[in-house]
Amino acid sequence: MTALTLSTAGAATLRADALVVGVAKSPKGGKGLVVAPGAEAVDKAFDGKLATVLETLGASGSEGEVTKVPAPSGLKAPVVLAVGLGAAPEKDETYDAEALRRAAGCAARALNGTKKAAFALPVEAVEDAEAIAEGALLGAYAFTAYREQGKDAKGPLAEVTLLGGKPRDKAFKAAAERAAALAEEINRARDLVNTPPNDLYPESFAAIATAAGKEHGIKVQVLDEKALVKGNYGGIVGVGQGAEHGPRLVRLAYTHPKAEKTLALVGKGITYDSGGISLKPAGHNETMKCDMSGAAAVFAAVVTAARLKLPVNVTGWLALAENMPSGSAVRPGDVLRMYSGKTVEVLNTDAEGRLVLADALAKASEENPDAIVDVATLTGAMVLALGNRTFGIMANDDAFRTSIHEIAEEVGEQSWPMPLPADLRKGMDSPTADIANMGERMGGGLVAGLFLKEFVGEGITWAHLDIAGPAFNEGGPFGYTPKGGTGSAVRTLVRLAERTAAGDLG
Repeated sequence: MTALTLSTAGAATLRADALVVGVAKSPKGGKGLVVAPGAEAVDKAFDGKLATVLETLGASGSEGEVTKVPAPSGLKAPVVLAVGLGAAPEKDETYDAEALRRAAGCAARALNGTKKAAFALPVEAVEDAEAIAEGALLGAYAFTAYREQGKDAKGPLAEVTLLGGKPRDKAFKAAAERAAALAEEINRARDLVNTPPNDLYPESFAAIATAAGKEHGIKVQVLDEKALVKGNYGGIVGVGQGAEHGPRLVRLAYTHPKAEKTLALVGKGITYDSGGISLKPAGHNETMKCDMSGAAAVFAAVVTAARLKLPVNVTGWLALAENMPSGSAVRPGDVLRMYSGKTVEVLNTDAEGRLVLADALAKASEENPDAIVDVATLTGAMVLALGNRTFGIMANDDAFRTSIHEIAEEVGEQSWPMPLPADLRKGMDSPTADIANMGERMGGGLVAGLFLKEFVGEGITWAHLDIAGPAFNEGGPFGYTPKGGTGSAVRTLVRLAERTAAGDLG
């Protein structure tokens, strides 16, 4: 776990293994590099020629570019790491928080294996300090649990010291504490997503949630397979019945004595998705440990809300199952009676996420929360529509959908509002059951959203986040985003909880 401290020390006098500064492209009309605010003392140690030295080494100031140079004798740190911030802001403007977050993440990744780094990036306001801290702590993430130490396994940057922060200022202190709690829980979600499915299965995930509940004062209730059968959770039981590891439904409840609103979060937790009898084709199974990313995001968001002591009630529902083919597995053509009482004809056992979510949504609706948000790696169709870095947002209320989109943009998560066209509902008509779990192939991500809508209680505001694209990064790391599990949607859910606590549900 990377430690975070605020310091008023000067960049030239602080002892650290590396000193991080920002550089940028000149504003319109200018040429070459400019040294960003916060690095004045470092530039002075280079006799005012830091930009020239970096340009000689090929630096351009492009976003995410990292250049290391030996420090001159005037600095206590032996290495200066210059990170690109992109275009410098125009006069009277400041650097965008997301640009600072990404730059700090790039620098922290480049310093993995280092003990201590001081970050002298531009801090004009509390929000800048929080963005830098958040980016550095997220960028420092490394999943090394299954690597022999010393072989291909650099540990994360051990300590981040943020210069320009004011440790005695209540606002800066609160911002640092928020950044630390949020980053730690996002990184825990990443750990869960990255954990191999032979170690992370419904029962073990439920045990992790139970332990976290005890630590942070969250009430946790776990329904095992017997309780799920007895409770008529046909969707969760049906998906999980082919696996050796039985399914679970986990309810986490964080409550606050001053809360006036309740937010329910529902997460898809397929700890491994083979596709079931409708087996996935070769080449599509290797990363299916990530199909519980929605549940990981919900878990992390509830714990973060508890750690921040937000004056809002947040309930998390983790719908956990393994989707495996076996003699006891659900078959195409089977009909499941869901918790809500509706019957579903299963046309494709690889459309299983919507089945477990449907039961959890119906159960969450019984408590009549002010809003429900579900999060799921639900459809490949959403990846085709929006790519690998953007999640889709659907809702039964346009204003709520817009609000979540704005929140996601505010916290630096790429998202896009998507419709729920009523004409696509007919494709899920079944001659046997109330509804089928598949509809038209075109617009498959929207069809899945329409299916889920059927199980939301009447009059309850609801949104669905399909994070199939950004939940698991199969490419190279970028900004503060690592390869593998990303913790997608956690920041959006936490900010939504904060907005709800402030009386602005959207």
